[in-house]
Amino acid sequence: MIEVESLTKRYGDVLAVDDIGFTVEPGEIFGILGRNGAGKTTTVECIAGLRRPDAGRIRVLNLDPVRDRARLRRTVGVQLQNSVLPDALKVGEALTLYQSFYSKAADPARLMADLNLTSLRDSPYGALSGGEAQRLSIALALIGKPRIAILDELTTGLDPQARRDTWDLITQIRDTGVTILLVSHFMEEAQRLCDRVAIIDRGRLAALDTPEGLIARVDAPQRVHLKTQKPLDLAIFKNNQQIQDITTTNTETIITGTGNLLHTVTATLLENDITATETRQETATLEDAFLAFTGRRFE
Repeated sequence: MIEVESLTKRYGDVLAVDDIGFTVEPGEIFGILGRNGAGKTTTVECIAGLRRPDAGRIRVLNLDPVRDRARLRRTVGVQLQNSVLPDALKVGEALTLYQSFYSKAADPARLMADLNLTSLRDSPYGALSGGEAQRLSIALALIGKPRIAILDELTTGLDPQARRDTWDLITQIRDTGVTILLVSHFMEEAQRLCDRVAIIDRGRLAALDTPEGLIARVDAPQRVHLKTQKPLDLAIFKNNQQIQDITTTNTETIITGTGNLLHTVTATLLENDITATETRQETATLEDAFLAFTGRRFE
């Protein structure tokens, strides 16, 4: 669906995108993950035909985004990070306006129903909450019945519940057959939604794999969180080669180590007749993978 080869883009002396390449397969939710300023938005704007690359080759549905931009508009829906409508424009009016841009558009009433916007038909854009405005952005990106939807930082600024509701919408959209290119700087979002993830750092492609594949390539230690009725005597873990570090505060203890750490910890507690009121194991995450591939924490 999308082919990117050696994409390069400069803004004056700043190299925003540096020789990036990847492909997006039909029916995927393909994530582009990186810190603010990493080059994510520039990459997708080049793919959408909104910016002209300085070097490289891009094909979207076998079309050149710059040369064939008019044709691509009929098959690619775009929701950009800073998309804003006039405050007085009503939800229904916005969808009717965007519908007029396409010869074969979706039914605005059906789209509003699918995205829970029907009750907001006569609400002005300026009165919408963050979650409502994002649902409208999705509707506008889908009004042309696109084969590909490009969604840039879709859930930035949303509260946790609105963010999760939006994640459910993205999954439903993919299930209708739309291929999704999702730009994000939320680790949980990328790990939950994406079939594959490209990690971009300082304009370069640092890693590309499924979220599970990226995590599996990380040699990150395990962590076991314990709560006990009384503070632990840490001497019970002395000389255990699997344990690398222990931190404790009153009755809460975090043990970091390798191997079958959870079994080691629980066995040691049993040997010393200690009962844990709460035990939780924390394994490697996509954030651990990001740190491993970029050398920087995701902030």
